[in-house]
Amino acid sequence: MVRTTDTRARRTPPRAGALLLATLLTGCAGYRPGPTAGFEAGARSLEIAPFTNQTMEPRLPESLVVNLRTAVQKDGTYRLSTHTGEADVVVRGTLLRLDRQGVTFSARDAQTVRDFQLTLVARVVAVDRSSGRTLVDREVQGRAVVPVLNDQVSSERQTLPLLTEDLSRNILILLTDGDW
Repeated sequence: MVRTTDTRARRTPPRAGALLLATLLTGCAGYRPGPTAGFEAGARSLEIAPFTNQTMEPRLPESLVVNLRTAVQKDGTYRLSTHTGEADVVVRGTLLRLDRQGVTFSARDAQTVRDFQLTLVARVVAVDRSSGRTLVDREVQGRAVVPVLNDQVSSERQTLPLLTEDLSRNILILLTDGDW
């Protein structure tokens, strides 16, 4: 018994193949392979100097620096320099203000806040150590929502690590995706 196969049934029509190829190519038009900062991952090192605090909230700079260092290590675009004076890029900053704004209110009383949004604003400066050129000099914000439970102070204290984590994520995006 001789078995014949119809190759036309298995072949993709030329128009469908061209359409599939065009879809794949245009879908990836904005994609750039490799690290987003324009250099090979881990090729440059980053030093994160302690941030100064102009807010009335203690311990915010320490929390921010810890979260930022963790984010840099996870991202991998930069190597984290642990020794002062050895990094290619030095990041410094100042925590400028911590704002509270009510976002949801009680249904029974329009003046009773149920949830606050905390906004932490920092001035971030990144300098290339070898050339002295300022790479970044901008204000960056981090946000977190605080549910007001029985004790607002305790609720805020528990939310501050989330706030500094959001701010550190936004700083890292600025450093890795910046147009400098």
